[in-house]
Amino acid sequence: MTTTTAPSGSSGVLLEKLPPAAGKAGLAGVIRSEWTKLRSVRSTYWTLIALVVVGIGLGALICFATENHATHLGHGEVLGFDATSRSLTAFVELGQLVMMVLGAMVITAEYSTGMIRTSLTTMPRRGTVFAAKGLVFAGAALVVSVVTAFIAFFLGQAILHSTGDSATLSDPNVLRAIIGTALYVTMIGVMSFAFGAIIRHTAGTIATMVGVLFILPLIVEVLPSDWTNDINKWIPSSAGGQLIATIPGSSDPTLFSAWPQFGVTIAYTAVLLIIGAVLFRKRDA
Repeated sequence: MTTTTAPSGSSGVLLEKLPPAAGKAGLAGVIRSEWTKLRSVRSTYWTLIALVVVGIGLGALICFATENHATHLGHGEVLGFDATSRSLTAFVELGQLVMMVLGAMVITAEYSTGMIRTSLTTMPRRGTVFAAKGLVFAGAALVVSVVTAFIAFFLGQAILHSTGDSATLSDPNVLRAIIGTALYVTMIGVMSFAFGAIIRHTAGTIATMVGVLFILPLIVEVLPSDWTNDINKWIPSSAGGQLIATIPGSSDPTLFSAWPQFGVTIAYTAVLLIIGAVLFRKRDA
């Protein structure tokens, strides 16, 4: 190790020559920081609990109502329903609403409290911060969504077993429906995260997502049927129903098949993420 002598007039103590700082702050460290933020906020836990309750609890309630209806009718009038879809519908339709709230809050909460300035002072590489936030949220959302989807499926099929129409993982398209449901709900959360980066306001982001997911399809439905069929293919929320359909006739024939329709959702999300990342880097905090 090289040393240098203290300047004239000093105590003459030998000072170590420190190596120059090298490299840049890595993504891994920022991911750990963002993970700490995500799991230290109470709203994260409450939102994820709500997701589980909606996905599993309401799914079980739908399956119980179906089973009870089948029992009173002697099964004959309800044979052939899509059992997988019955157990996952609540998770798709309402789970996406819960996940979009969490996706928005992951980024907009820091703007509302002013903590975003502290984060960017600590880590001035904005692109790294944006990527870390997105990766941490997407990873946590996917894990919770996968677990919720599988539990909702197995619980629902246990309830529907007496109807004779329950499904198993080995049945055609069932595993695709479960994994696809988890991916779809996660992607909706990431889309909300992207809108949050663009709008930077929690209420505004949630209102925008409600418009895209729930109001836009209603508007399209009142258009002439030819227009409706063409436009529905390009609405990001159309993928949910296609992914959970597992038996012939249960999917919408006017839409793309399950994975291509989900590809439309991915495309919208990717474009919004790019716009959000650019604005995150360019605008003042």
